[in-house]
Amino acid sequence: MTSQFDPDRDEWTRRLAEEPAYRAEQLWQGLYLDLTDLADISTLPRGLRDRLAAELPVALAVVTESVSADGETVKWLWALEDGAEIETVLMHYPERSTVCVSTQAGCAMACGFCATGQGGFERNLTTGEIVEQVVRAARRARTDGRRVSNVVLMGMGEPLANYDRTLEAVHRMHGALGLSARHLTLSTVGLVPGIRRLADEPLPINLAVSLHAADDALRDQLVPINRRYPLADLVAACEHHQRAHSRRLSFEWALIDGVNDRDEDAARLAEIARHLRAHVNLIPLNRTPGWPTTGSPPERVTHFRRLLERRGVVATVRANRGTDIDAACGQLRAASRDGRSSTVTMVEGPTARGNRPER
Repeated sequence: MTSQFDPDRDEWTRRLAEEPAYRAEQLWQGLYLDLTDLADISTLPRGLRDRLAAELPVALAVVTESVSADGETVKWLWALEDGAEIETVLMHYPERSTVCVSTQAGCAMACGFCATGQGGFERNLTTGEIVEQVVRAARRARTDGRRVSNVVLMGMGEPLANYDRTLEAVHRMHGALGLSARHLTLSTVGLVPGIRRLADEPLPINLAVSLHAADDALRDQLVPINRRYPLADLVAACEHHQRAHSRRLSFEWALIDGVNDRDEDAARLAEIARHLRAHVNLIPLNRTPGWPTTGSPPERVTHFRRLLERRGVVATVRANRGTDIDAACGQLRAASRDGRSSTVTMVEGPTARGNRPER
């Protein structure tokens, strides 16, 4: 079912072909600049609004909305028209507001330590379902006296496995919502063809790679897609992306106690990160029901970071946000109406974070 945020500007112009030419511009401005629901765009005649809103309803229905005790993190569990459920998180920081959005319902990448991957794959999201997450979060930010300035495509799903719709949504965020490409970050577990395709896009968004292991044997276990696209191929694709866009790459590394937080893991990671001049985001793993291990203790996280820094790598530790509403990294498990749950991991790339650790 098509939603209000699926049509692009040309399609809206066709839908409104029998109306005065300026109606399409009024509608576009209402949806994307004024962040107004279609039914409430007052510059359009009431009859036209009612008809279009009936034909093109919103895609996301709130199942639960949770707010952290400090009010700085908001998490939504949305129900889609077909019953699939996804999550979105809005995070306020002193200098910016960031929304973390999903690109798929579920995920087929099967990373064992990720609760989304444990739950399996349902379907790709439409362009409108991705864009609407940003718009709905932006409306909420406005009520908080804030403005969404950053978007991270790091929620449920693998963005590059839903390439065309995700990139169309990215272009809509950039063009219609006016977000800078420098403030748009896409995270991937390492789909090499998608990274190479992304390098050929004219819009130079940030790339974050969920690495988690720097040798093929361990990465095969943690990130199964590595068996198809091993590290040598992944590094080559990252090099291609860097040459194309001259943007600093970031690696995401979920620290798992006794698994990938050893000194030798830091040495291997540093070798790759130095070669690519990449920034490293360290994320202490939060426990998920389907994964028996735990995140590295704080002292080990600090030690691992220092090992990287001694080897010339810029590394920051991702601060947990919204732990009281299960909204920290890998912890989002909002129960739905039938008791099922979904999970996303929230991390931000170096450009969005300004290369500063959040503690």
